[in-house]
Amino acid sequence: MQLLLLIALPFAGLILGWTIRWLYARFQLSSVEQRAERLKKDAVKDADARRKELILETRDALQRERNEQERELRERRNELQRLERRLLQKEENLEQKASAVEQEQQGLATRERELEDRDSSLKEMEIHWRNEMERISGLTQEEARRLIVTSLEDEVRHESLGLMHKIEQEAVMTAERTAREILVSTVQRLASDVNTEVTVSSVSLPNDEMKGRIIGREGRNIRTLETLTGVDIIIDDTPEAVVVSCFDPVRKEIAKRSLERLVTDGRIHPTRIEEVVQKVTADMTQTIYEEGEKVLYELSIHHMKPEGVRGLGRLAFRTSYGQNVLAHSKEVAVLAGTLAAEVGADVEIARRAGILHDIGKGIETDGDSNHVELGVELAKRLGEDPRIINSIAAHHGDVPHNCIESVIVQVADAISASRPGARRETLDNYIKRLENLESIAEGYEGVERAYAIQAGRELRIMVNHEKVSDQQAREVAKLIARKIEDELRYPGRIKVTMIRETRIVEYAR
Repeated sequence: MQLLLLIALPFAGLILGWTIRWLYARFQLSSVEQRAERLKKDAVKDADARRKELILETRDALQRERNEQERELRERRNELQRLERRLLQKEENLEQKASAVEQEQQGLATRERELEDRDSSLKEMEIHWRNEMERISGLTQEEARRLIVTSLEDEVRHESLGLMHKIEQEAVMTAERTAREILVSTVQRLASDVNTEVTVSSVSLPNDEMKGRIIGREGRNIRTLETLTGVDIIIDDTPEAVVVSCFDPVRKEIAKRSLERLVTDGRIHPTRIEEVVQKVTADMTQTIYEEGEKVLYELSIHHMKPEGVRGLGRLAFRTSYGQNVLAHSKEVAVLAGTLAAEVGADVEIARRAGILHDIGKGIETDGDSNHVELGVELAKRLGEDPRIINSIAAHHGDVPHNCIESVIVQVADAISASRPGARRETLDNYIKRLENLESIAEGYEGVERAYAIQAGRELRIMVNHEKVSDQQAREVAKLIARKIEDELRYPGRIKVTMIRETRIVEYAR
């Protein structure tokens, strides 16, 4: 019995445990189902609430859209009403204008008939009085017309000549005064030194013994230096100095700098001379470029290609009648920019054209082209503005001006070249220019004598009063001035003075 009880107790414990576990699981399942039911109900409630909210939002959006459409519809209806009223107003105006035009046409037709009637009566009166005048004067209508036309023509010609002369004098005085004020104001703003250069340079020596070392044994040193640089080195009795002479300022400057370095170094022999000349030549190339960059920086000119910068730099070692070409070009650029600002032209174009107008003088070439042609070719390669190219081509009057900046550059070039001390002119060229002035004037009929005075600044002409009238004298003066402009080159301007006088001499005996 006890054994059976011991065996039955574990089975009873298992059954009891299984029962308790089943009851607990059943309880858990029931709790989960209840919670799921609650979640389901909550979800349904939330969905219903969200659906109601969406319905309300949709209804509000539809209401707003409906209100917006109604507002736009009202605005369009109002706009159409305004347009309709305007159209009606225009139709009324057109009808009123049409009626006014119709009335005016009727009035014009009536007036035209009245004028036709009056014209016919005037023609009848004209025929009547013409016949009466022919009968009284004894002249036909054609003869009287010729007589009146001839008289009126002489009178009008005399009055027109006097009026033309008066207008011309007033225009010249006004133009000269305005131009003088502009030029004086421009020149006053330019503070430039008077500088000239020559074709020789002097190199100082520490002592006269250095002359012998420069000459070298049997003259080999001086010959090497002259051959490499293309200059003439003059060694004379001048104490402690030698002279370097060359028409090419660049070669002259290279020889001068090479000689100065050799004198400072003290080693003077052909090999050393060749080394120094090569180094100075390379340094000179860099100096030329730096000179071009310097002047462009001073004038605030930008975007210049290297070829143009080098061309400008070479002008620093070129002279024209003793005037440094780069200094002259800089003066022209400053003057042209100031004049352009005074007259309302393009300041940048005028200044750029001024600095480039003589750039052809800095181009090394073996051809026969003059500096104007070379400058035009270089400007085209540099891609410069057509106005700048025309300024270069026309600054000596070789081609016509096609812009105001071109004229300004020519004026600035004349100012810079003709100011006192800017250039030197040889005596032969000066005399030749005076002779050409006098010969141009003496080539006209009626001119008795012509004199070039005031260093060629004025041409005084005596004419025969019997062959040349006052009006003809004015015309001859204009022709002579125009011919001088076309055929001669001169700095500044030349005054042409025409003198016509009548001298009556009687003797009392």
